[in-house]
Amino acid sequence: MTTLQIRALELDDAHKLSPLIAENAQALKRGAPRRPDDYYAERILADKTAEVLGALKDGELVGFAVYFDLPELITGLRIGQLDDIYVHPDHRNQGIGRKMIDTLVAEGKTRGWLHLRWIVPGKNTPSVALYEKIAEPDHRKSYIIPIDRIAGD
Repeated sequence: MTTLQIRALELDDAHKLSPLIAENAQALKRGAPRRPDDYYAERILADKTAEVLGALKDGELVGFAVYFDLPELITGLRIGQLDDIYVHPDHRNQGIGRKMIDTLVAEGKTRGWLHLRWIVPGKNTPSVALYEKIAEPDHRKSYIIPIDRIAGD
């Protein structure tokens, strides 16, 4: 029988997390394959603002989600912000991403979050089906301001 555990990742999990971070970067950026970087995974797991959930299938880390607990200035409440979610291709279409999101929603209820904001890549067509099943579009658009572009002005 297969077991799936969704839990917060800890510093000891860095070696398991680093290959998935590299695979996620490769999937989003293409180009040369990224190399697993345990030091970078340790930095993420030790970060004071980021939190990382892991999906472990029979003890093997097969997915992760990086999120933040942020203030919402208009209401005075807090929100969750999901920035990255990744499931290894061999384990997709099994409900693992959905279970990580369900875990975040449950965590948000205990923390009193107003909502869970989900930042999604605009061109990630295969994942759009999941986004549209469980989330509703926000009235806001996301934009980025490249810092190096402003520095020269």
